[in-house]
Amino acid sequence: MAVGLSGFAFGVTSAGAGLTLLQTCALSLLVFTGASQFALVGAIAAGGNPLTAAAGAFFLGVRNAFYGLRLSQVLALPRFLRPLAAHWVIDETAAVALAQPDRRTARLGFTVTGLTLYVLWNLTTLAGAAGAEAIGDTDAWGLDAAGPAVFLALLAPMLRTATERAAAALAVVLGLVFLPVLPAGVPVLVAALAAPAVLWLKGRGPGTKGEDR
Repeated sequence: MAVGLSGFAFGVTSAGAGLTLLQTCALSLLVFTGASQFALVGAIAAGGNPLTAAAGAFFLGVRNAFYGLRLSQVLALPRFLRPLAAHWVIDETAAVALAQPDRRTARLGFTVTGLTLYVLWNLTTLAGAAGAEAIGDTDAWGLDAAGPAVFLALLAPMLRTATERAAAALAVVLGLVFLPVLPAGVPVLVAALAAPAVLWLKGRGPGTKGEDR
């Protein structure tokens, strides 16, 4: 249900950014990673350069490569299946597969999660984009806030430690400071520097016990 709502929100947001129904559906079919898709259409909606928007989307999608490194060991799929399976490597499939006790159930969890989410994400993207085209100006309905709202909903539960909260806070500050002076799509790349900056400062500080060590 949560993924379906996000897919619908993406369809609405993409249509509001000026992408056609075909372009919106192609993004969900070929990219299939929500954060990157929202970042791409958000930057385009703000008037950003398509190449800059794509760079921000790519940066957010890099995390899936690290999931893939771990899943390649857990699933141990035949070589000819790996390119197909790579398309389904996202947060949810990685979480379900890695939570299983053995390889057989990990493969089952990965396949069922990947298939159901892929189908649902694309169906709800289609519904959202078609609905947005039908109602006209999405800004008039306040639907342009759908993308940022989804990002906040995904991020908030993940900020468990002081280090994570500090990185998020610094990213917000960097984004707000550079938003008025840099082209659309570039501030999110600058904000990404918050994570290495906080980790560098943490490494220079005195060692502590507990969550912040």
